[in-house]
This record gives sequence, structure tokens and C-alpha cells, in this order.
Amino acid sequence: MWLVLTLVVFFICRWLATKIHSPIANPLLMSIVALIVILMVFGIDFDTYYADNIYISDLLAPAVVALAFPLYEQLPQIRANWRIIMLACSIGSLMSMVTASIIAVVMGTNLTLIASLMAKSVTTPIAMEVARNLGGEPSIAAIVVVLVGLFGAILGYPIFKLLNITHPIARGLTMGSVSHALGTATCAERDAQEGAFSSLALVLCGIITSILAPIVFTAVVWLHHIIAG
Repeated sequence: MWLVLTLVVFFICRWLATKIHSPIANPLLMSIVALIVILMVFGIDFDTYYADNIYISDLLAPAVVALAFPLYEQLPQIRANWRIIMLACSIGSLMSMVTASIIAVVMGTNLTLIASLMAKSVTTPIAMEVARNLGGEPSIAAIVVVLVGLFGAILGYPIFKLLNITHPIARGLTMGSVSHALGTATCAERDAQEGAFSSLALVLCGIITSILAPIVFTAVVWLHHIIAG
């Protein structure tokens, strides 16, 4: 029942998004809000809802693998720009971790929450595993990842327009670096090349974050102890 409801809500919201030309009219955002309201009205707990929708969750892995096809089509561009790609993804991953951690430390956040925020800009399975290994809460990491992805999907292109960023590689790498799969889906809907580079950044940033997160977190712990006195 809830699987059918989820699909119906999503396709209705997707149709509405084609009629309402606004960044806020994101089909995923509208679907989440609508489903939360429905579950609250009918008093359905999340575990029951999730159990009925497990099949949709299982499609996440093959959906990510399917992103390899547009990458294959962009191989010449990737070979020609691999230095820029690696530099952009490395800086994007590092800055994402550092900025979130510093803000959290300054605000007096505990180390468990900081560990949960560390991988906020990578795809959910990687973020949850990074949080778990650093002593954070994987469930909090998953929620933060979704929120960050939504912000990127909604605000990414308006920011590009404001800053006059038009190059497809720059747009794709930016969206993939900071808003993972949700940003990549938005890119793919607008331009195939942007979607390909966004999916590439998604994968690279996941790997880079997994490697650098323990190092950055060690430095954050040191900073936290200094500030806490």
C-alpha cells in the first residue's frame, strides 16, 4: 500500500514541478513534505513505511551504477581535464569537511555530532559508514546528507545563474562535490554532460572523503579540546 502511495505522490509532485517553474518546486522536496504529512495524519510509524518501500531503497545501488554510462560517453573530456577534476574534487571534499567541522566546533557541538557531519556532502552509504567509523551516528549522517542534497538541488542552479557560471564541467563537478546524488539527478535532467561530470565528482568525492575524514577529524578533535579548555 505505502509503496503505491509513494510512487503516486512522487509522480504527482514531478508533474507539479513541470508546471511550477521555481527552484523550490523540487519533486523530491515536495514528495518528502507530502509523505511526512500523510504519515502523521494516519499515524504510521517510519519502520512500517520503510518496510513497504524497501524495494525502492534497493534500487539505489543499481541507479548509482547506471551513472557509469554517461561517464563512458564523456571519456575524452575526462582524459583531457583529469587534473582539474582531481583538484576540484579534492578541494571540494576537504573544504566541505573543514567548514562544517569548524562551524560545529565554534558553536560548541559535541564530537559525536561533528563526526556525523563530517561526510555530509557525499552519498548516503559512504556518509553513514564514515560517521560510524569516526564514532558518530549514521542515522544523523543520513538525514544531513539528504538535507544538503536538497539544498544543492534547489539552490545550485540559481547560484550558478547569479555568479554567471555556465561551463558544464564546472557545474557538474560543483553539484557532484557538494550535493551528491540529488544534485547529480538535477544535473542529469538539465544536461547530459553536466550529469556525467556530477556523477564522476560524486564517486571521487566519496573516495577522497573516506580517505581524508579520519585525518581531518583528528585535527578537529584537537581543536575541540583547545576551545573547550
